[in-house]
Amino acid sequence: MTASQDERARLLESLGGAGAGEARVAIVLGSGLGPLADEVVGAKSLPYEELTGMPASAVPGHAGRLVLGELSGVPVVLQQGRCHLYEGRTAEEASRCVSCLAELGVGVVLLTNAAGGLHSEWPVPSLMRITDHINMQGVTPLTASERGYGSPYDLELGSLIDAAAADVAVELQTGVYAALPGPTYETHAEVRMHGRFGADAVGMSTAQEALAAHAAGAKVAGISCITNYAAGLSDVEPNHEEVVEAGLEASARFALLIKAALSRLDKV
Repeated sequence: MTASQDERARLLESLGGAGAGEARVAIVLGSGLGPLADEVVGAKSLPYEELTGMPASAVPGHAGRLVLGELSGVPVVLQQGRCHLYEGRTAEEASRCVSCLAELGVGVVLLTNAAGGLHSEWPVPSLMRITDHINMQGVTPLTASERGYGSPYDLELGSLIDAAAADVAVELQTGVYAALPGPTYETHAEVRMHGRFGADAVGMSTAQEALAAHAAGAKVAGISCITNYAAGLSDVEPNHEEVVEAGLEASARFALLIKAALSRLDKV
């Protein structure tokens, strides 16, 4: 057994012992979107330090804990903070938690992130459902034997989120997320290139988790909070403080959308 396999096995054991496998939905919260955890009913908090094999993030805006409980009457586990490739993590480490949760039986994985928008007509902040991604991170958590064909984003689950947005009058864009290695923001030329490739938003996470959760058998959906205009689309260059502030500004609409989507979950 390799070191990463041993750590994964330990995390599976930790999550199973904590009852995380009893959740129906796992939600990974991106920068600035952590306040959703405050709305969990009967919340039980598990700091990452208590979960053997759980990689932690040192990035501001990532609390570093799991929160178990209920939202809209649905058992959930919230991952409040993630690690990134640019922190020196591997693809396996970046996706380890969602992969383990899916293996324990959590059937739906909802990935969220903060992203730079490539459309100047979209307001900031705004919400975008991820219809697909472009993995430009140069790695994958999958092996040749794992299910990795086509898009990992579930069409039926995506339609449910769109319907939930209409129910609660939350404006929701749809588009393609380009996952980049980071940690630097894109140059103006790179932003133009990504737009021509078909991207609608750019960020530094999510793709590895989506691939791993899908391969482990979970239904996957993704929502980006467009927290800034990508470099070159405004007079302000992107910065992390702006990202976190915009995420917090959008957090009430985000929470409304997530709870509405969870209330419709029996329809998929």
